[in-house]
Amino acid sequence: MQFPATELVLNERNEVYHLAIQPKQLAHKVILVGDQDRVGLISAFFDEIEHKSQHREFVCHTGSYQGKRISVLSTGIGTDNIDICLQELDALVNIDLESRTEKEVKTALEIVRIGTCGILQAHIPLHAYLLSSMAYGFDNVAHFYPIEFTEYEQVLNKEIDHHLNLPNGISPYLISSNESLTSRFQSPQTFEGITVTSSGFYGPQGRSLRLESTIKDIHLKLGSFESDGMKIVNFEMESSAIFALGRQLGHSCTTICLGIANRPNEQFSKGCESEMKDLIQYVLNRF
Repeated sequence: MQFPATELVLNERNEVYHLAIQPKQLAHKVILVGDQDRVGLISAFFDEIEHKSQHREFVCHTGSYQGKRISVLSTGIGTDNIDICLQELDALVNIDLESRTEKEVKTALEIVRIGTCGILQAHIPLHAYLLSSMAYGFDNVAHFYPIEFTEYEQVLNKEIDHHLNLPNGISPYLISSNESLTSRFQSPQTFEGITVTSSGFYGPQGRSLRLESTIKDIHLKLGSFESDGMKIVNFEMESSAIFALGRQLGHSCTTICLGIANRPNEQFSKGCESEMKDLIQYVLNRF
C-alpha cells in the first residue's frame, strides 16, 4: 500500500514534514527533550556532531558519544507534539519515503526522554532522578489508536481511577515503559514508579491561579495512592504518549526526569543547570 501525500506528509526536500529530517540523519538511539535549548546541552557531550537542524520547535542534533550514535530531538511541550514526533520518527525508519510504502523489515528505535518534573512524594528530594516504570495519561492521544493494554495495566488503571474519583469526561490510561530499556537507568540514585502525564501545567496538575482547577489537590490524591508497593512519584507532560505509541509501533521507550518541584512540600528549585548536566551524563553513560 502506498501512503498518500495527505497521510505521509513530506516537505519539498522529501523530509518528514514537521521534524524536517531525512532517514540518514537519524540515529537508532534517540533522546527526546521538551526544551530545544537542552538539545545543545546534550550534544555538547558528544565526541562528534554530524548533523544539526531546526524546524519550528523541533531541533535535532545527531552525533556520537563513546562509540554510540545518538540523535537528540526537542519535542516542545505536551503529548500533542509527541504524536507528531513518534509518528515521524517511526516513518523515518519504517517507511520508504521515496516509494511511500511500508518497509518489510522493521527497525526498532530506543527512545529515552530526559525532562524535568514535579515530585509527588514528600520524601523525594529536589533534583532527584525519577525513573518511569509506567505512565498514567491525562491526555487523550492513546485513545485515538488501537493500543493493546496489558491486563495488569487495565486492572491498575481502574484502581487508580477509583482512588481519584475524577470528574466525568476525564478518562486516563495506564501504559508501561519498556522494562529492558528502563532497567539500564536503575541505580541507587533513582526513584522509580508511576509517572502522571498531564495535559496541561496549571489546572490539569491541580494548580489554581485566577481560574480554579476542578481537580484541586490532585497532587495529594495521586501521591497517596499505593498498590502492591507501586506508587505514583511524579508529574510531567509527555511520557504516556511516548510509551503508548512507541510500544505499539515496536520501539523501546522510557523516561527519566530531574525533580525540580516537590508539590507536597511546596518547594521549587532555585536553579538546576549543573544537576541537569549530571543527569545527562548519567543517561549517556547507560544508553
